[in-house]
Amino acid sequence: MSSIEVDEFLSDFSRFYILMILYEGPCHGYSILSKFKKRLGKKVSPSLVYPFLQRLEEKGLVKHTIEPVGEKERKVYELTDEGNDLCRRLFKRFAALVSTAIEPSLNVCAHCGCKVYEGGYREVIYGKETMFCCKHCAESYKREREETKEKPIFG
Repeated sequence: MSSIEVDEFLSDFSRFYILMILYEGPCHGYSILSKFKKRLGKKVSPSLVYPFLQRLEEKGLVKHTIEPVGEKERKVYELTDEGNDLCRRLFKRFAALVSTAIEPSLNVCAHCGCKVYEGGYREVIYGKETMFCCKHCAESYKREREETKEKPIFG
């Protein structure tokens, strides 16, 4: 993949993240630039942000209002209802993609069933290493087995 293709690929993710920022609430351009840098540790070019905002506005996904700031004015951008709907659909698709990508690396807590991506707590119980989300679930799991005198059946 050429560096131009990588830049295009990354700019698509930058646009996606700009939509995430707007989804949180109205923002002016400089605020988008600042939030982007603060959260991702990476600068995004104003030459990507402002034309993207303009295209979103042309498509009816974003609207802007003018707010006075001292003697100057600034545009505050906000998603329209259609823009919010688009974001919800995009986020749902992205969540499914991420879920599919990380699913193989998830562990399931033997007690509560929650999925654990990283970390977790492992303990050997009845001769088998068992995965839990936390020490508290491990304790509850053991207590329940003792109360019922139930030995787990491992497949």
